[in-house]
Amino acid sequence: MTPNTDTSTKGGPSTWRRRARTGAVIGAVLVVVAAGVLAAVGFGGGDGSRPAARRSAPAATARVTRQTLVQAVTLPGELGYGPATPITSTASGTVTWLPQAGATVSRGEALMRVDDQPVVLLYGPLPMYRTLAPGVVGADVRQFEQNLSALGYRGFTVDDTFSAETAAAVKRWQRSLKLPESGTVERDRVVYAATAVRIAQQLVRVGASATGSLLSYTGRTRVVTVETDLSKAAWAAPRVKVQLSVPGGKPTAGEVTGVSNAAQAAGGAGGDSGHATGDGASGDGGNGDGGSAVVITIGFADQAALGTTAGAPVSVRYIEQERKDVLTVPVDALLALAEGGYGVEVVTDGRSRIVAVDVGLFADGRVEVSGDGLRDGAAVGVPG
Repeated sequence: MTPNTDTSTKGGPSTWRRRARTGAVIGAVLVVVAAGVLAAVGFGGGDGSRPAARRSAPAATARVTRQTLVQAVTLPGELGYGPATPITSTASGTVTWLPQAGATVSRGEALMRVDDQPVVLLYGPLPMYRTLAPGVVGADVRQFEQNLSALGYRGFTVDDTFSAETAAAVKRWQRSLKLPESGTVERDRVVYAATAVRIAQQLVRVGASATGSLLSYTGRTRVVTVETDLSKAAWAAPRVKVQLSVPGGKPTAGEVTGVSNAAQAAGGAGGDSGHATGDGASGDGGNGDGGSAVVITIGFADQAALGTTAGAPVSVRYIEQERKDVLTVPVDALLALAEGGYGVEVVTDGRSRIVAVDVGLFADGRVEVSGDGLRDGAAVGVPG
């Protein structure tokens, strides 16, 4: 049974586009139905006051079925660690060491070595944009001191001021890294990221210049990425719920965590300050020009549900509309009525009659119907 979560977004351009697209689909289906009817059936005025005419049984029938009807969008995705973000270094010198792809780097550890000295990863949203020394004041000082404290250094107050006590703690930190004990923190000594990172790729070789993009990284948690045309992704927005499944596997719940323009994602999201954040993407493949393609990133809690094979195909299913416990018939059971609207040919004991119906959701070749005289299991005429 399909989950009962209804994640349609109310209002806004994306809803307008989704409704317009749904209306176009339904309109096209109804045109086909009308064109396929050999003769329209009249009720004489269309007010429902006259009894329905009795007719000979049709050549073929189908059953009215009570069920949950779902209209969904299904797109192909890929299992991995998500879009990769470049790490940009401002250091001058020569790269003497880089971590291998797949390695995890945590707070206080070296992301790279330049002239055989470490460039260290710390956590925070602000970039390392200036040298920190006694007397410097600002939010970047507080961020650095929070990291210093988290690494176990004491004897200073975590605040916005780089004090003499902070400098003394910095010297102890520098001693542990086998750096000159200056008490100041050079701009090119630190790179910030939101949390620990997984190295996706070495972008240069050891021996290259240390200035520029040297590595790319992803998060450590597996995600599903979808690259598709914008026209197929109007529904996509952060926190929208979806279903994920691999061939032969059971569906698992997922949630959209980001949507980005494919052209921008392909260019990465690194900055010249060495700040490593964002939702960049590798940009592999594409659908149309960059302006009409998007990359959707989807997280999921059950990390074992989709396996561990990088690049494995994943089916992503978004439920646009869901109607529970409704009567449905095959779309080709609808008849266009001369008075307007639609009906179905109900067959009982070898005889048939036309019953006017209201139509609702179209999905998977069936349509929601309601009308007097309809019941679950009743036979209705369909083309032979």
